[in-house]
Amino acid sequence: MAAIFPPAANLAAKLVLLSLAGLVLAGIGWWWLFPRTDYARHVDWTVDQPVPFSHQHHVGGLGIDCRFCHTTVEVAGNAGLPPTYTCMTCHSQIWTNAALLAPVRRSLAENVPIRWRRVTDLPDYVYFNHAIHVAKGVGCESCHGQVADMPLMRKARSMTMGFCLDCHRDPAPRLRPPEAIFDTQWHRTPDTPSPAALMAHYRVGGRNLTDCSICHR
Repeated sequence: MAAIFPPAANLAAKLVLLSLAGLVLAGIGWWWLFPRTDYARHVDWTVDQPVPFSHQHHVGGLGIDCRFCHTTVEVAGNAGLPPTYTCMTCHSQIWTNAALLAPVRRSLAENVPIRWRRVTDLPDYVYFNHAIHVAKGVGCESCHGQVADMPLMRKARSMTMGFCLDCHRDPAPRLRPPEAIFDTQWHRTPDTPSPAALMAHYRVGGRNLTDCSICHR
């Protein structure tokens, strides 16, 4: 009796099965890895805003302190966004008719806040307090990157659980003197107090910073 399938069919069947298995494994790998990539987490993506505010110009060029706009960063969990009248402190005098700033003028005239889009986000189940990090010597740059070099604001860090734990396990190297906390261009120098000295200065270390309750409340 003649064979129904030629001998090559065995090889073809094996290749098909191996290909299917490879596709399944690749799919699982993609499902597992893609959400963990910087692309999926929108790292280094700029976000379109109602007004293209440039930190490079205002912070890097004009030297405006972070706290001028983010007024609650030292006292509250949220750093805060500037109300329109903060913008108009300057722009009632300069660039008064610039088309670029029409949304700012309209916001002031109509008494309706500008709806800025969030750039750096955390899940709702994560508790983060700006004030305690600033009080303990963590600089803005540690999470937000070189803001003074950003023409448009972008997310500079992944903000994953691993990112936070890396710092909480060993915060000492990331601490800086009080006068450098809001300086996004700061670098350690020979005159900078040692990490151990900064840990002692800020009284960091009296609690296990990797306890679940630190970030999940």
